Amino acid sequence: MSENAGIQATPPQDSVVAKQPTKKKKSRKIALLFLTGVFVIIAIAYLLYWLLVLRHFQSTDDSYVAGNQVQIMAQVSGSVTSVNFDSTDFVKKGDPLVVLDPTDAEQAFERAKTGLANSVRQTHQLIINGRQYQANVALRQTQLQQAQTDLKRRVVLGNVDAIGREELQHAHDAVDSAKAQLDVAVQQYNANQAMVLNTPVDQQPQVLQAAAQVRDAWLALQRTRVVSPIDGYVSRRSVQVGQQITPGTALMAVVPANHIWVDANFKETQIANMRIGQSATVVSDMYGDAVTYKGKVVGMDMGTGGAFSLLPAQNATGNWIKVVQRLPVRIELDDEQVAKHPLRIGLSALVTVDTQDLNGLVLADKVRTEPLYQTTALTLDLAPVNAIIADVIHANAG
Repeated sequence: MSENAGIQATPPQDSVVAKQPTKKKKSRKIALLFLTGVFVIIAIAYLLYWLLVLRHFQSTDDSYVAGNQVQIMAQVSGSVTSVNFDSTDFVKKGDPLVVLDPTDAEQAFERAKTGLANSVRQTHQLIINGRQYQANVALRQTQLQQAQTDLKRRVVLGNVDAIGREELQHAHDAVDSAKAQLDVAVQQYNANQAMVLNTPVDQQPQVLQAAAQVRDAWLALQRTRVVSPIDGYVSRRSVQVGQQITPGTALMAVVPANHIWVDANFKETQIANMRIGQSATVVSDMYGDAVTYKGKVVGMDMGTGGAFSLLPAQNATGNWIKVVQRLPVRIELDDEQVAKHPLRIGLSALVTVDTQDLNGLVLADKVRTEPLYQTTALTLDLAPVNAIIADVIHANAG
């Protein structure tokens, strides 16, 4: 009995083995359910984050740093005698970049001053001739009066047959001749006055024209020194000493370091919610994630790059494959950050725009009231040449 009871109390080995796999399956199932729940929670959290945050951000790495490239060109012809700066050099506004041989310009300036002196003397002669013609008119008037007086006496004598008819006719002819001479003298005086019109010498048209030619020659002489219109860095210098250049010849470029922006080429599917004034972040490949520039959208171009290309695509030719177009969006950068971490034109960048704020304009609707850029370095003060003109007029006006 005791042995049978011991045998019955001991469970079979097969049932023990069957219970172990069941426990493993339950554990695995619980683990899978837990992982599935974690992934579902992560997916829901990401979906909510995308709906609330990420869907409002549009990014592109098709972005490049842009800036002003001021082309330096000659305004007059001449031979280059001096090149004062090279590529990568820093220049200040008004610094002479290139100097041309001034010999021809100096000779032209001297010829212009000589022409002014001749014009002044000729004008002064016209004024003197006016006085001469006026005196001639007075003389002819006196001669006419004498002829008329002689005619009156001869008419009285002719009425009493004291003189012959021939002498009386000569008296009539003398009066007619004196009248004609007076008319000629008056017309000469009027013609001279039409040239002078009681205008001062320095205001006469021919003198003003000659003075303008002196100014032109003086300006050409000053422009033999090609100056920098802005502060910046010299780039792409191509001019060489001894080179013969003409107006419009490109000599070099000056690039300012402060007026820098980014042209971000977004896909046409990304710009539906973009507005002027939206904030943006820019990460340049030059500095990487170490520097993040703050910027804002200041405008969108009116056409894609393909629309303004030299040979725009003709999509109506039959064989056509749709290509998503990109539209340039200008991103203005913070000047202080650019000054602290300078950029270079053409560098690549990653641009991200926050499109959540839709209160801005898609296109600008205000006209700019002030110049975007301006310089006074190319404006020449005419006071020195005006003083020279005044001296020439005074010396030759008599």
